[in-house]
Formats: sequence, C-alpha cells, structure tokens
Amino acid sequence: MPEHILLVERASHWKNLVEGCPVITAAEYLTSPVWQQKRDLRIVNLCRSQRYLGEGYYCSLLAEARGHKVIPSVRTLRDLSRKSLYSLETEDLDKRVQRILGKRHRGLETTSFSITLMFGNTPLKDLQGLSRELFEFLRAPLMRVSFENRGGWRITSIKALGLRDLSEDQELEFAEALGAYLSRRWRAPKQRRQAKYDLAIPHNPEEKMPPSDPKALQRFIRAAKRAGFDAELILPRDFGRLGEFDALLIRETTAIDHHTYRFSRKAASEGLVVIDDPDSILRCTNKIYLAELLNAHKVATPKTVVIRENGLDELEQKLDYPMVLKVPDGSFSLGVYKVESRPALEQVARRIFKASELMLAQAFTYTDFDWRVGILGGKPLFVCQYFMSKGHWQIYDHDGPEEAGDFRTLPVDQAPKRVVDTALRAANLIGRGLYGVDLKETDQGVVVIEVNDNPSIDAGVEDKVLGEGLYDQIMAHLFAQVEAAKNKGARAMPGYFGDKAPKRSLPPDPAEA
Repeated sequence: MPEHILLVERASHWKNLVEGCPVITAAEYLTSPVWQQKRDLRIVNLCRSQRYLGEGYYCSLLAEARGHKVIPSVRTLRDLSRKSLYSLETEDLDKRVQRILGKRHRGLETTSFSITLMFGNTPLKDLQGLSRELFEFLRAPLMRVSFENRGGWRITSIKALGLRDLSEDQELEFAEALGAYLSRRWRAPKQRRQAKYDLAIPHNPEEKMPPSDPKALQRFIRAAKRAGFDAELILPRDFGRLGEFDALLIRETTAIDHHTYRFSRKAASEGLVVIDDPDSILRCTNKIYLAELLNAHKVATPKTVVIRENGLDELEQKLDYPMVLKVPDGSFSLGVYKVESRPALEQVARRIFKASELMLAQAFTYTDFDWRVGILGGKPLFVCQYFMSKGHWQIYDHDGPEEAGDFRTLPVDQAPKRVVDTALRAANLIGRGLYGVDLKETDQGVVVIEVNDNPSIDAGVEDKVLGEGLYDQIMAHLFAQVEAAKNKGARAMPGYFGDKAPKRSLPPDPAEA
C-alpha cells in the first residue's frame, strides 16, 4: 500500500485534524534526503502559498520529479494561476450552474457568493455533482469557487486554498473529507488536451473603442484552444512576461508612441509570431506613409496632398472645398476633419501642425457606405459595408454621444470583385498579416481610403457570415506561422528539441521543463 504524506508550511498549522497520517513541513520535504529516496508516496500538498516558485509550488514540482503522486500537481497550480487556462473547461459547466442557481436563488437579491470545496465536496447538496466535476479537472485539495449573476449565473473564479484559510467550523468538515479521500484508490485527473503553444492577446478593458468587444475576445480564446494554443488576455503590466509565449495577437488599438508598439517590437525580437507585427504598425498607422506607398504603386485613392505648415495656399490650389484633413496617426475616424472654408482650414491646420511637421489632405468623397475588406495572410477573410452615421459624413460621429452607422456583412464571393481585388493589392504592399482595407466605390472607380493594421473584429459584425470560423481561420494562420518558425529554429539550433523554442527574456517556467 502506498504511504500517505501531508505537507504543511508549519507544523502548528495541522492541529491534529486526522490521526495516523504523517504530517511534515514543506521545508523538511524539500531538503531531507529521506523524502528524496522514498518511493510509492501519495502526497497531499496543503501549503497555503502555492504561487509560482513559492514553497508550495516547489513541493509539488519536486514530488513529480521524485515519482510521488501529488495533489495539486504543478499543472493544476499553473492552471489555477491563469484564469484563461481553466475558464474554457468551466464554460460548459455554466449551463448547469445556471439551471441550479437560477432555481435555487430565484427571488433572492444575492448576485454573488462563494463556496469552499474540500476534495470535491461541498455541504450544498445541489452543487455536489458540479463540485466533483470541478475536482476532476482541477485536482486541488481546497478550492474557493466564486459565482456571479451577470444576466445568468456562472463561475467567475477558482482559487486554491491552504489549511490556514479554513475557519474553525470548517476544520471538522475538512478532516472528514480528507479521511474519505485518503481511503480511496488513487485516480489520475481527467486528461485535458495539452496545448502545444502559448498565445498572448493584449487588450485594454478600459478602451472606449477597442478593436474587439469582450464577446469577440472570448471567441478568439475558444478558437485558440481548438487550434492548439493556450490563450491568455494580457495587460500592459504583463510586458515582462512576453518571453512566456509563442505568439502575440494584439487586440488593442495600436500606435507608434504607445505600449502596443513596444509589445510588438519586443515580441518580434524574442522570436514570437506577432499580429500586428511592428513593420505593419509603422506602415499603417501613418497615413502620410500610406498615401505615398499607394501612390507609388498606382493604387487608386482620393486625390491626396501632403503639405507643410506654410503650404495652405498651395493646398487650396490643388483641392476644392470641402476637403478632408487628417492627423497622420489617427484611428476610428478620430483626427479626421472636414473643412469647408479657409478659416476652418487654418483652425484645424494649426491644431495638426502642433504635433506633426506634415499634414495630409484629401478631396472630400462622400458615399453612403465604406467597404471594409479583411485580409489575412494575403487572402480575403471578410467583407463589410459600414454605413455613415445618421446625419453625418463619417461612420463614427464623435461630435456628440459616440454613434456608429449600420453595417452589412457579405460573403467574400458575393462582394464586388473589383473591391476585393483592390483591397488585396493595397494590403499586400504592407505585409502578410491581418489588415482591414477601407475603400469607397465612386463614379471614377474604387479608391482606397486607408489600410488598418488592427482591424475591428466584433461579435455579430465582422464575424456575421463566418461566425466562429472567422476566429478559427485567424488561429489556424497563427498556428501555422508558429509551427514554421519553430521548425526553422529547430534546424538552425543544434540540440534543440521539443515543441517550444528556448525563451530568451525570462528563465523558463520549471513546470515546462
């Protein structure tokens, strides 16, 4: 019979909850040769501190290295530390959560609560089946599971606990659950598909007009899992963690003098596959560069003039009123001004020249809608018509409450071929990443307004035709790029083996060793 060992941080934490089972401290387990040589051990790690590289973490790590059977495993600790790794597993359980809690809490004002699971057990009988299933996925002795009602009940967080997190009333309950667990035959946790690569998705929850709404971000995460990625939404503070990932998909509005560009540059220098890559950000965010590039390759645009601060007279000779003035690095129709007279021209020009040596002006070209063609890897991905905001000449009306016009999404093969072909010509001048090309159909033909390196992909809009398939195509493209990069690196680096290339900015997570 295997021997059972309980690990605690301090001997005083144990309080003799269960008799007849050896209890040792984490420090003793980590350093004593006795435990290094023991075999056929079942270890329950009850340390409160299970953070990465903490004492409890190392206990589980070394237990696995010594061939001991341990809960929680290093993988469980890692999964619990990153919500994105377990949220997809619990997503399927949320329907059951809603059925149970929707009925149980009907008529109550409670909108959130938590329960403590002890080896998959809970005193709430109607949640017992759910608790056991959670324990199958996340084999941790003690967990706190939080639920919230956000238009429907669902699991919002799962956190590992230690002995010191228990109240006196819970200690007897824990002793009973531990005794029952130790009496059972050891069973390995259900095997979940292990992702081959890690994907970071920078986003900004505070951004007023993000390129993807929360629902679309969740669709990206689900598609990433299907493709073979562990995907995690990251924030600007996670800059130092880029070395943990294999690919970067930026879902925050990009700019040059901004952390999004620094993320892209850093990730590319670390060998990650990046969308948006730094070159695409540089080329797309400056409208003056784009105008020159498109003109040089004879891609039709509205008549465009680039002037310096003293060039207003020249501008009036080349363009008629009304004309459109553009801040070189604006986005989402911000920094785009329609002027109809010399005083208005001078006023807007003064504002633009405070930040830029050059200003771009274009002939005003009104249409009821703009075309947007999404391009991925040199192929069309989606086609939308964005209609002008009511009573306004742009898609977005920023003068009052933020208001956007209507939209219509078409299958690519039903869009005008000349529109799609022109979009492809423009995007291919930038690179082979993910782009959104804005175009207008005029009496003189199709003209390109701009190429966006970070196109909007919102749930129910750009994905209206392809649905989840749109996200699957993006992830398949990313995955293929990562595979190619890894294979190239494997051939170039003697001694390289495995799925992941060595990380160069941070020491590797021992859990990946």
